Amino acid sequence: MKAVAFLHTLSATMTLTATAFAFDRSPTPPSAEKKPKDVSIHGDSRIDEYFWLRERENPAVLEYLKAENAYTEAVMKPSVELQDRLYREIIGRIQETDVTVPSRFGDFVYYTRTVQGLQYRIHCRRPAGDANGAEQVILDVNELAKGEKFMSIGHFEVSDDGRFLAYSVDRTGARNYEVRIKNLVTGENVPQEVGVVSSLEWASGGDALVVSREEPETKRSIRIESIHLPTGTVTVLAEEPDEKFDIYVARSRDLQWFMLVSQSKTTTEVHVLPCDKPFDKPALIASRREGHEYHVDHRKGRFYIRTNSGAKNFRICTAPVSNPGEANWSELVAHNASVKIDDIDLFEEYAVINERENGLPHLRVLDFRNDRKGRIVLPESVYEVTPGENHEFAATTYRLKYQSPTTPLSVYDYDFLTGRLTLLKETPVPGGFDRTAYACERLAAKAKDGTAIPMTVVYRKDKRTNGPKPLYLYAYGSYGIPMPVTFSPRRLSLLDRGVIFVIAHIRGGGEMGEEWHDQGKMAVKMNTFTDFISCAEDLISRRYTTSQELVINGGSAGGLLMGAVVNLRPDLFKAAIYDVPFVDVLNTMLDDTLPLTTAEYLEWGNPNVPEEYQWMRAYSPYDNVKQQAYPDILINVSINDSNVPYWEGAKLAARIRDQKTSPSLVLLKTNLDAGHGGASGRYDAIKEAAFVYAFALTALGINE
Repeated sequence: MKAVAFLHTLSATMTLTATAFAFDRSPTPPSAEKKPKDVSIHGDSRIDEYFWLRERENPAVLEYLKAENAYTEAVMKPSVELQDRLYREIIGRIQETDVTVPSRFGDFVYYTRTVQGLQYRIHCRRPAGDANGAEQVILDVNELAKGEKFMSIGHFEVSDDGRFLAYSVDRTGARNYEVRIKNLVTGENVPQEVGVVSSLEWASGGDALVVSREEPETKRSIRIESIHLPTGTVTVLAEEPDEKFDIYVARSRDLQWFMLVSQSKTTTEVHVLPCDKPFDKPALIASRREGHEYHVDHRKGRFYIRTNSGAKNFRICTAPVSNPGEANWSELVAHNASVKIDDIDLFEEYAVINERENGLPHLRVLDFRNDRKGRIVLPESVYEVTPGENHEFAATTYRLKYQSPTTPLSVYDYDFLTGRLTLLKETPVPGGFDRTAYACERLAAKAKDGTAIPMTVVYRKDKRTNGPKPLYLYAYGSYGIPMPVTFSPRRLSLLDRGVIFVIAHIRGGGEMGEEWHDQGKMAVKMNTFTDFISCAEDLISRRYTTSQELVINGGSAGGLLMGAVVNLRPDLFKAAIYDVPFVDVLNTMLDDTLPLTTAEYLEWGNPNVPEEYQWMRAYSPYDNVKQQAYPDILINVSINDSNVPYWEGAKLAARIRDQKTSPSLVLLKTNLDAGHGGASGRYDAIKEAAFVYAFALTALGINE
C-alpha cells in the first residue's frame, strides 16, 4: 500500500519546521487502496471503493489508520506549541484537586474527589450527619485503570442497606460494561459472575440484582434477568423480540417498584415488579401500540405516568397500583402545546416536573399537600438546569445543577417549604476568570420554510468590536435531544482569542418540543441540514463573521450534520471538524448486524424500503461526495467505537481526498485506544480538545 511508503518517508518530513503559524501542507497524504465493491440496491448504482476499511482485523487497515495519524501529526506539527499552550490554559482553569457536593442515600453521604495529576475520580462516602466522620474510599478508578489504556465506569449502584456496591467497567470504549460487586463492609470483591449488562438495579435486601442483557453483535438490549447472588440462580423476567425495541430496568425513588421498560424511538411498554419480589412475574401497565410513549414511576400506592396519549408534548396521569390499566388513568397535569414535559421527579410530599418551553428547560414544583404548582425562578435568560443527585424519597429539598455559557456549573438546593434556593457550590475557575467579561445572547435565523431557528451566541465583550469576527458554529440536531447551553472552561480559550461561539438549535433536536424533533427526522431530515446552513448564512448577513472566518463542528449525529452541510455548501465554511461522525448512512443502515441499526429505522428510515432509502440517499455524506472544492477538514474517529464505527469517518476522508478539486486538507485522526466518547482520562481528554482547538485556530489564522 501507498500508506507503507508514506510511513517509511515520514521521518524526513517531520524534521521540517514551518516558519509561519500555519498548517504544514507539504507532506503527501496516504492514499487508501481502492477495492471497488458493488453496494447497489433499488436500482441505484453505488460502488464503494473503500468498503474494505471495515476489516478491523486486517493488518493493512491498522497500518493505514496509523499512516493517517502520522500524516495528521506532520501537518499539525507547526501547531505543537499552540496545542501545548491550549492544554496548559485549560488545565489552568480547572481546580485539579476538588470534591463534589455530598448527596445522601440511606445512612451515608456519597461524593467523588479528584486529585491533581490523577486521571480519574475517587468515589467516597462518610456517615450521614457527621461532617467529621471518617471517609471511606469505596472505589478508586485510578487503581482500576492501572495497566489499562481505557477505563470507564458505567453503572454505580449501592444496595439499600449500604453493604454492597455493584458497578460496571468498560476497558476498551466499546460499551461492554462488565459488572463487579464489592462488599463495602470488608472492602473485598465478591466472587460472583454477573457479566456484561446494559442496565442494573438492586432488589430490596441486597441479595439480588435485576439486570438487562444485550446482544453482543448489535448491542440491542433484549432480556431482563433477576440474579440471586448467593446461589447464582437466574430468572428471566422479560424478553424483547422486536428488533426496533430495547429493554431496560429502572427503579422508583421510593425503592418500592421496578419498571421493566421496552422502548423504541416511538413506542413504549412498561411492566412493573415489586422490589422485594424480584423473581415474581411482572405486571403490565399498558399494552404497546404504535406511537404511544409512556413512562412510569410510583408514589404512595399510585403509579404516575408521563404519557403522550392525546398529548404531543406529554401529560401526567396517575393510576392505582391495584388496577393500573389505561382505563383507570386520571389526569394530574394537562397537556400544553407550547410546553413539553420531559420528566417528573417524585418525592413523598412533592414532585418536580422537568419542562421545556421556548427552547429553555424549567423546573415546576408540585406540592401535593395543597396542590400548588410553581416554577423555580432562575437568574439568567439563557441557561441550562438539570436535576442533581436526589436519592432520598422523604427529602424536603431538591438538588439541582445550574449553569449558563457565562456561569460555571453550580449546585443548588431548593427548599420545598420556603421556596429558597441555596448555592452549595459553584465550580471554581482558577486563573482570574471574570464572568462579567463575557456576554451571551439569543438570535434567530429564518429557515428555508420561514421557521425561526434559535441560536445561542457567546463572546468576550472587549473582543466584540464592529465587523465580522472568527466564529465557531456547533450543532447536533437529532433524536429529539436538545443541545445544552452549558459553561465550558475549555471554550474560554476560543473566546479570549476573539472567537465567537454559537450553538445552532436546529430541527431534529428537542429544544422546542416534540414537533421540533418531528420536523427534522425521517422524510424531512433534510430540514436539519438546511436549518444549519440558514444559521451560517444569517450570521454572515449580520456581519458576525464571514465564510472565510467560519469553522463548524459536530459529533456523532452532529458529524452527519457536518458531512451533509459541507457537501451541500462547501463554499460557506473555512474549516469543518467531524467528531466520531455517522456519515456512511446507507451502508450502515442496510447492515442490521451493526449496533443501533434496527432501532434507528424510526429516526432515519429503513433503507430496505425504496421510498425511505431515497430520503437517506439525498443526504448520506459518503454517498454525496463529489468533485468540488472542499474546506479544510478534520475527522476524529475511535477504533473501538460501537456507536459509530471508525470506518465511517475513515472512508469519508479517503473519498473526499480523492474527489476534492481544492488544495484543502483532509485530516483523519484515529484514537486507537478508545470508543465513542474519546479518551477516558480527564487529562487525555483535554489533550484531545486542545488538538481540535489548535486545528480550528490554525485554520482561522489566529496566531496568539
